[in-house]
Amino acid sequence: MNYRKSLIAGLLASAVSLGAGAPSSALAAGYAVFTHGASALGQGNAVTAHTSDASTIFYNPALMNKLDGTQVMVGTTAILSSREYASSIGGNPSSDESVFFPSHLYVTHKFNDQVSAGLGIFNPFGLGTEWKDNWDGRYLATRSNLKTFDINPVLSYRVLPSLSLAAGVDVVLLDATLQRKIPSAALTPLLGYAPGTDINQKFKGDGTGVGFNVAAAWDPCEHLTVGASYRSQVYVDISGDAVFASPTPLVPPVTVLNSGGKTDLTLPPQFTAGVAFKGIDRLTLEAGVRWEGWSKFKNLDIRLDNGSSSITPRNWKDSWGLNLGGRYQVDPKVALLAGYVYGESAVPDSTFDPSIPDATTHVFCVGTDVDLKPFTVAVAYGYQYYENRNKNNTIYGLPGIAATSANGKYQSDAHLVALSLGYKF
Repeated sequence: MNYRKSLIAGLLASAVSLGAGAPSSALAAGYAVFTHGASALGQGNAVTAHTSDASTIFYNPALMNKLDGTQVMVGTTAILSSREYASSIGGNPSSDESVFFPSHLYVTHKFNDQVSAGLGIFNPFGLGTEWKDNWDGRYLATRSNLKTFDINPVLSYRVLPSLSLAAGVDVVLLDATLQRKIPSAALTPLLGYAPGTDINQKFKGDGTGVGFNVAAAWDPCEHLTVGASYRSQVYVDISGDAVFASPTPLVPPVTVLNSGGKTDLTLPPQFTAGVAFKGIDRLTLEAGVRWEGWSKFKNLDIRLDNGSSSITPRNWKDSWGLNLGGRYQVDPKVALLAGYVYGESAVPDSTFDPSIPDATTHVFCVGTDVDLKPFTVAVAYGYQYYENRNKNNTIYGLPGIAATSANGKYQSDAHLVALSLGYKF
């Protein structure tokens, strides 16, 4: 591989690896999103073993058999995230404030006492980061965004009076975008640029993958339900382009570096399980666990149209989480909700970077359900606190320039406001 191809491969590798794993989490590790219903959020997503609305398509579709008639639900969650960076060597502090709206649409229909079917459309992975153009880590990331859409038809069958099973297909559409700065001095060996100019690099790619999901719900006795749900990994082929631009005209133009490329990304398998107790009048309590198989994300293998390639290590790890929640039915119309979520980080210290400043997380949730027959309204609020994370590695930094590694302390939190509207036929 000649020097020019090697450098372009390295630049595109950074773009794709950050773009593919760009966002921060919302209630989950890595870049997974679990805010797929306001009622569920209000209960800390502890809804794998009980349900009151059509969002159970995401959390445990085997519970669809407990929903009567035909139900439709649509909603969104406003996620207002904030991150602060303080350099360990006295560099420029910086902040990132972003707003995102993962949304959901569900339809369920009960054919008879044994068979129910549903369709869900939601955003299982995503969000993003946005840092100032002049911050210490501008050569790592300035703007990152990842969007996924999961189209999930599913069928539930009551095998026994106390046991229901479900299975479905996940068709995932993925779109990733990353922007960062490239110092012109780094391109001097290729094109002879003079130092002093930052060149903007933007990568945009998309792809489609297919997976499956299965679930079960069992009532061992009158007041107890056990639920479990599994979503498989989804392999996505990503095709895209890296585009270079400069605020001032350069000779030769930076567009000669533009290149198409391909990579692949394996979205991790996810497993949740929970136990719901309904033995107290008007009150439902649930405790659950969550596992995500992020160890599938070991490397990013970049293949360029010019025949060169590059491998970027990620070496993420599997993560576990805990969900606790409660629902109190004040009267036939109004229910009060509360919950707590704990989650491990999937990102090890060795590959931690500011494009996804993931950390151990704690989420405190409250909400309410209102039944206005045939309409339903659910509103919830969650405060997500990330434990402080320190970066102390040289990943993606420029050799000999310590500040470009953006080592230091990262502090993050997020406010989540969810709204879901339902209609029962």
